[in-house]
Amino acid sequence: MQVTLLGTGDTTGTPTVGCDCDTCTAARERGISRSRFSVHVEHETTGESLLVDFSPDFRQQFLENDVPLPDAGLVTHIHFDHLDGLGNAYRVFDALTVHAPDEVDPVTDESVAETVRRKYDYLEDRIGVAGHDPIEPFETCGFEVRFVPVDHPPLVCYGVTIEEPETGAKLSLTGDSSYDIPDRSREALADPDLLLADAIVPASLCEHHPMGGRHERLDGTPRTFGTKHMTREGALDLADELNASETRLVHLAHFYPADEAFEEPLAIDGERYRLG
Repeated sequence: MQVTLLGTGDTTGTPTVGCDCDTCTAARERGISRSRFSVHVEHETTGESLLVDFSPDFRQQFLENDVPLPDAGLVTHIHFDHLDGLGNAYRVFDALTVHAPDEVDPVTDESVAETVRRKYDYLEDRIGVAGHDPIEPFETCGFEVRFVPVDHPPLVCYGVTIEEPETGAKLSLTGDSSYDIPDRSREALADPDLLLADAIVPASLCEHHPMGGRHERLDGTPRTFGTKHMTREGALDLADELNASETRLVHLAHFYPADEAFEEPLAIDGERYRLG
């Protein structure tokens, strides 16, 4: 299994358009990019590949990384920075299966799968949407995949596990999530060879959020920034609890101070990992 991090940033990315903060300036000077979130996973035996989330930066990500176009895709939730790149399917794919959770969201009265079908109905001649029950495994591109519920209010959101049956290699993604991931989902995410964990900012910045931080350690360090995303410290605690062999922090904002923004284990676009 070869994993390529196509996009490791939050909804504005780093550098952020129109921003001259120290972190964005350093990223420009060093030629570092954190575009909107997306992960490419290739099955090296079958040659098939899977795309996790459709970044609005889809076109540039595939131009800049030597990876094949996906044979199938996954959508974890319906926020712009994870879904709106699907429009790039027009004139790029003849046929593409998009897998998404089929659990109805009480906020939207639709499941993620239903929203994708409705929003991209103009692509129905080339996109087929397959709905799946959370936690239940399904097969695609030679992998066993599961959507696992996480906590990203107010919408339903899912993490993902991707396993290669032949080698036992396992990739876990938290998706956009607070630290308050349900126990059943933690069990599903556990023991990955590689964990990609949402870590939007360091915990020290929670004092600047209108809602502060949540899910504190015993020493008071917040593991959740506001209500929607983990802090760096929360993500690293989760990685320890999940017994991750390797961890990369993703969905990173440009609010990380410049002297911390590009330090381990914070990921940048283009990183590649071979599992199994």
